[in-house]
Amino acid sequence: MTNMLRNKNKDLEVRKREKEDIKTEVYALSQSISMSAHKARRVLDQIRGRSYQETLMILELMPYRACYPIFKVIYSAAANAKHNMGLNEEYLVIIKATVDEGTTVKKLKPRARGRSYPIKRPTCHITIVLKNISLYEESVVENSIGMGQKINPLGFRLGTIQGHHSLWFAQPKNYSKGLQEDQKIRECIKNYVQKNMRISSGVEGIARIEIQKRIDLIQIIIHMGFPKLLVEGKPRRIEELQMNVQKELNYVNRKLNITITRITKPYGHPNILAEFIAGQLRNRVSFRKAIKKAIELTEQADTKGIQVQIAGRIDGKEIARVEWIREGRVPLQTIRAKIDYCSYRVRTIYGVLGIKIWIFVDEE
Repeated sequence: MTNMLRNKNKDLEVRKREKEDIKTEVYALSQSISMSAHKARRVLDQIRGRSYQETLMILELMPYRACYPIFKVIYSAAANAKHNMGLNEEYLVIIKATVDEGTTVKKLKPRARGRSYPIKRPTCHITIVLKNISLYEESVVENSIGMGQKINPLGFRLGTIQGHHSLWFAQPKNYSKGLQEDQKIRECIKNYVQKNMRISSGVEGIARIEIQKRIDLIQIIIHMGFPKLLVEGKPRRIEELQMNVQKELNYVNRKLNITITRITKPYGHPNILAEFIAGQLRNRVSFRKAIKKAIELTEQADTKGIQVQIAGRIDGKEIARVEWIREGRVPLQTIRAKIDYCSYRVRTIYGVLGIKIWIFVDEE
């Protein structure tokens, strides 16, 4: 008896699922299209399993004549889903796209002097089935929505082993103003350091700038790899820097306090390393030599792995490309692995190059 009841319950669940699938599926059929089934099948193989919006982009860019009738069928199916069933077009996926051979139409091809000769034109029938995937995550077809798999390593580890570089609280209305204020503070400090730095390679040596805001005080901590190059000769440069920041942001009722802390191993930080590579590229040094020299400097800082990537018109070549070199381990998907990351732009005589650096520091 128990087995009979179980089987009945299973049958009822299957029927419910079939009814729900019928409610979430939309069909569209186009018959007797003047085209061979082979040509239509060549296009349908490219869109099967993809989302509705992605399919429209693909069909608009493909150069085949079969794209237009298929586009009309898919658009018609989506319109039926939207108006008749109230479904959202963003959650529609093509789960079925088939083409069948139709009848062969006999026609007369005109020639000169009123003559003609018979020809045969094939036809085909196209069937499209769209499904709503908003309620069923398990029914998402592979490659239905093309998404990138890249994420910022620092943001990926926030709240676990990575902290914020800005610490303050604000109302939702004033959040954007506070964010712009932080950006102005960082740009002002970097511009001042760049003008007053005594170094030929152009390395500013700023690893990161931490900002802590209170009601009546703004605390700025500058982590530098070479603080002597800024302070040497003029001990009052920190006061000048405070005055410049206060003038830039028009602080009247809030005090500003700037402190500089030294990093023991400066070339173990990606920002300083990216500035070093950028200086080498500006001096027309080969990018491979610059990357290998940076890796040697990183090895002296006792790191476990590094990956350097450069993109753009490397060495002045007309076609842009991406080059990267990895040394050691760089486990980007391991959250407990402490990874420092930075992206840096460098302007050369050939154009703008992008530098990305990942450094595997330690594992907690």
